[in-house]
Amino acid sequence: MTDFLVRITISLKEGVLDPEASLIQRALENLGFPTGELKTSRQFLVRFHAENADDARKRAEAMCERLLANPVIHRYEIEVMK
Repeated sequence: MTDFLVRITISLKEGVLDPEASLIQRALENLGFPTGELKTSRQFLVRFHAENADDARKRAEAMCERLLANPVIHRYEIEVMK
């Protein structure tokens, strides 16, 4: 088994309202930082043992599907690092 570090980024799917992003965008504009678009996401760095990078990716996908992401509103990206 090898130690892997996996970066999981969870964000809202296209078309899903992001009220937190809207609030931050308005606040930035009020501070003089106009933006064309702003979206929020959550990032998790998880270290665990796996047989290989493919196994690490599969385990991270299972984490997303079972707990970290709601498949109705979220999409996720997984980056396997060593």
